[in-house]
Amino acid sequence: MMQRRALLAASGAAVLAPRGAFAQAWPARPLRLIAPFAPGGGSDFTSRLIAEKLTARLGQTMIVENKPGAGGNLGAEAAIKSPPDGYTYLTISGSYTINAILHKPSFDSLNDIVAIGQFTDEPIVLTVNPAVPAKTLAELVALCKREPGKLTYGSSGPGGLLHLGTELFLDAAGIKATHVPYRGTALALADLLAGNLQMLSGGTTTMLPYVKSGKLRALAVSSRKRLVAAPDIPSYGEQGYPMLDFNLWHGMIGPKGIPAKIVARLNAELDAVLKSSDVSSRLAEDGVIAVGGTSDAFMATIRAEVARWQGFIQRTGLKLE
Repeated sequence: MMQRRALLAASGAAVLAPRGAFAQAWPARPLRLIAPFAPGGGSDFTSRLIAEKLTARLGQTMIVENKPGAGGNLGAEAAIKSPPDGYTYLTISGSYTINAILHKPSFDSLNDIVAIGQFTDEPIVLTVNPAVPAKTLAELVALCKREPGKLTYGSSGPGGLLHLGTELFLDAAGIKATHVPYRGTALALADLLAGNLQMLSGGTTTMLPYVKSGKLRALAVSSRKRLVAAPDIPSYGEQGYPMLDFNLWHGMIGPKGIPAKIVARLNAELDAVLKSSDVSSRLAEDGVIAVGGTSDAFMATIRAEVARWQGFIQRTGLKLE
């Protein structure tokens, strides 16, 4: 009898051991970070920077896979519908919270996910082509009031954060301009530089180099205070628009059901990456803030952003062209 009990205990331990060993061994193979944006933009840069640093800390490669399309929903669907085994994640931006309202995705953007952590908070800069006869935000507003709808503004696509962010400004100022959507910020920026477009809002990473070189004129920044990286650009708030404090943020989520221990481990590693001096200082050069923080804090940000844009869209009746 004693031998039989010992044998059963040993066999039970053998059955339980692989599961415990698997949990302890995570990650046991490369991880995938889906970036639902085209290569080369600020979102892609941030994803690759984070993946590079996490690779070093986790001891397994985190591969960035660009999967643009359908306003970001193509890549989002691929990630969110993946098995929740801790090996597939998704980079999201503020546009993710708008897509949930305007694009009607095939997944629940709040209840089908687990938040891992926020990467960054990147202020948005409103720029104009230097040929536009407006050197201040007030002059731009006056110009648009004199000629409603004549000026054009670009965006990275209909329903994205840069589209709705500009609409938020137009609504607050009581003016009109014509929206010209592009398939990515890079194409809109090219037309702005060429003079085929008058206005464009974009993240500091993308826009500041052109502002500093004099190829574009910056009229406002969405941060509450002026940027250390560009102190000459006044904030929307100091120019009479305190409600325009939206930023181009990025973070990481995964499919709902990833084991809590894996979420906690990845969140801790991500937080360490973002608090490291080399990453935070590198981002600060472009006016970008490294955020970090808890999984719960990032989930609260996502929910708050959905509520903000849902209220704006319902009030204005904004629809996709």
